[in-house]
Amino acid sequence: MSRRWTLLLPVIFITYSLAYLDRANFSFAAAGGMAKDLGITAAENSLLGALFFLGYFLFQIPGAAYAQKYSVKKLILVGLLGWGLLATATGLLHNLNALYGVRFALGIVESAVLPAMLILQARWYTRKERARANAFLVLGNPVTMLWMAVLSGYLIENLGWREMFIIEGLPAVLWGIVWWKVVADRPGDAAWLPDAERQALQAQLADEQRDIPPVKNYLAAFKMPRVLVLTAVYFLWSLGVYGFVMWLPSILKRGEMSMVEVGWLSAAPYLAAIFAEIACSTWSDKTGKRTAVTWPCFVVAALAFYGSYLLGDTHFWASFGLLVIAGAAMYAPYGPFFAYIPDILPANVSGGAIALINSFGALGSFVGAYGVGWLNGATGNPGMSYLLMASALIASAVIMFFMPDRTPVKR
Repeated sequence: MSRRWTLLLPVIFITYSLAYLDRANFSFAAAGGMAKDLGITAAENSLLGALFFLGYFLFQIPGAAYAQKYSVKKLILVGLLGWGLLATATGLLHNLNALYGVRFALGIVESAVLPAMLILQARWYTRKERARANAFLVLGNPVTMLWMAVLSGYLIENLGWREMFIIEGLPAVLWGIVWWKVVADRPGDAAWLPDAERQALQAQLADEQRDIPPVKNYLAAFKMPRVLVLTAVYFLWSLGVYGFVMWLPSILKRGEMSMVEVGWLSAAPYLAAIFAEIACSTWSDKTGKRTAVTWPCFVVAALAFYGSYLLGDTHFWASFGLLVIAGAAMYAPYGPFFAYIPDILPANVSGGAIALINSFGALGSFVGAYGVGWLNGATGNPGMSYLLMASALIASAVIMFFMPDRTPVKR
């Protein structure tokens, strides 16, 4: 196999996994005693969980613009150092205002990670490869949640939530060395790529660009109806995803259940998500279809959340099974969705469009993380938050249903 798949993509995957680890382990600290130890109210806890996404929202487009014009490699190196140190610092703080500041700053330094990575992927993988390459990137989400759930539960149970943040934050700093040595911004910069493959890859990518009508600049791309519709889809989808991710441990924790047990249960949806993502992205690349695989996944996740709502608190294991289905279905279409954007937009603006779409996804994540946390605290059970996530996902499915697959894009 090409070293694009055996060397470059695993490094990209691990880098994104470390970013996801350092944003999502807050959910385990919240369920594992942080709020009690620091005297944080339910409303303050919800805001802490969600504040990351506000910083994440504000700096998406500037980060993507730098990555596209200058260097993905340099930008991500700075990010690795920044988010590793900030995540570690979370375990050392005792002041609520300082925690607010660190969560917001963590969002800023991670804000350009996904757009920059997708810009990099579009430079390294062809149209027929892109959904699988993107799925492998975004598998960093469920795979990280899978092992993080078990590891974080163990660390909190045996050491404490502070030690969890410190131990899980430092690897990102060390990983910066590997990132810098392996990753190249473009195939032409990679000494490890054979000359023949480099030339063939560059020629094929250039040929694909000729099939896409030109778009002058970011502003022109941002005005395109299809881009605006995708921002709405991703806002609603992210509301469901991060309402689920940030508060699943708190939803599952009952009575005398230990954090180790919570960790193992929390891992199940992400294990299912791995297989769902691989299946959807493989089918998408083989058929060339992107939207047709995306919206049905939203419907399945919405129905699973609604089923959990109907079951209430009296049928834990049945409800848990539906949550596993919801988690897998929400993650499944990431590869095709993000492959769709460079399919319909030229390279000079696709990165900016991804940043715009992802920034509204961050805003949806803020609403989901805060809204689900607030509803759970206000009502004492997750029933209303299930309805919130189901409604958002059904709305995103309806919108995506009317989006055509790859066709010429009119300026």
